[in-house]
Amino acid sequence: MKKRILILLTSGIFFLWGACEKIIPGSPPEDELLDGPIEGLSFSEQSQFLAGDIAFNDEIFTAQNGLGPLFVATSCGSCHIGDGKGHPFTTLVRFGQTEPNALPDVSIGGPQLQNRAIPGHQPEWLPDSLPHTRFTPPAVTGLGLLAALTDQQILNNADPDDLDKDGISGVPQYVIPPDYFIVQWYHQSKDNRYLGRFGKKAAAIDLLQQTVTAYNQDMGVTSTFEPVDVASGLTIDPEVTDQTVRDVVLYLRTLKAPIQRGPDGDQVMQGRDIFHSIQCNSCHIPQWTTPHSDISALSNKTFFPYTDLLLHDMGPALDDGVTEGSAETFEWRTPPLWGLGLSPDSQGREYFLLHDGRARSIEEAILLHGGEAKMARDLFEALSTIEKSALLTFLESL
Repeated sequence: MKKRILILLTSGIFFLWGACEKIIPGSPPEDELLDGPIEGLSFSEQSQFLAGDIAFNDEIFTAQNGLGPLFVATSCGSCHIGDGKGHPFTTLVRFGQTEPNALPDVSIGGPQLQNRAIPGHQPEWLPDSLPHTRFTPPAVTGLGLLAALTDQQILNNADPDDLDKDGISGVPQYVIPPDYFIVQWYHQSKDNRYLGRFGKKAAAIDLLQQTVTAYNQDMGVTSTFEPVDVASGLTIDPEVTDQTVRDVVLYLRTLKAPIQRGPDGDQVMQGRDIFHSIQCNSCHIPQWTTPHSDISALSNKTFFPYTDLLLHDMGPALDDGVTEGSAETFEWRTPPLWGLGLSPDSQGREYFLLHDGRARSIEEAILLHGGEAKMARDLFEALSTIEKSALLTFLESL
């Protein structure tokens, strides 16, 4: 962490966070950094945040401490540098499910390709003919605010049958919960499934599921939550402790939200108005407010992620032929836009956008929109050069 200060006291070690950019000359301003805790954490929450930060960013797995034997990455932070988006080098490959609600074919290694292996083992590979899709790791900041929303808040924007005839449906993804899932007051069950809100196709219900799946599928590390080794298919002793898993979950829940840069600039405000006028806000809903949370710093907070957390038909150009849960091959969860302008900071000073990183600019990402987003794309194409520039400036400010 760029904002970590350790002070050794006679009674023990205490961890403090401060606005280090105000202390260290030349440190980046707060709105140019994605990492850092939300304000208002208690002392115990700050301590657990730091423990989770260390586990997420500093702990490197090897064959000696649980890596693999098949894996994609050796740490959480290697896919989310600075808590930002991943690079094509860290792209995940998903396969083995081509029909909605079908289980992935584990006999061929699904649902995820482990393309690396420790010495003495062979990594997985895919025949060219097998349908697959690539997932660029997302930024992880602000996730706790999204996790704090109630299911009903999200469902209020769902319109699977497009009853209002605006061309936008918004379909909820209902997920079969893992055995360790704990129902919270804000969850709603439908046929013993629960609303997914994390992942490219909203296949994870909460951040615990997202975290333990990443340990298991990305690093080949087992836990009491996911004890089955991805290479052998056998249940083995946990390779990461429950406490470490919960520390990482707390870390993800309490990472600050990205801060918009220059929101009052004339071009940014013009671009914001254009964003609304061409109906981008139909799916990329700007503003949400959290209800009460067990973490007080997350309670009753208004924030601006620009997502509805629902699935949408994005047209044939973004149809990768692979499903997750009930999501169709052409359906994708609306990705949050906050932090978009900081994406190159973790992507080698370049843009790799959309679910698989194929878009090399924000404009290219917009032009690949189809399906329910076709009208917004067409309206974007009809804008003048000056209007397009203003819109892109606004998006880069997020």
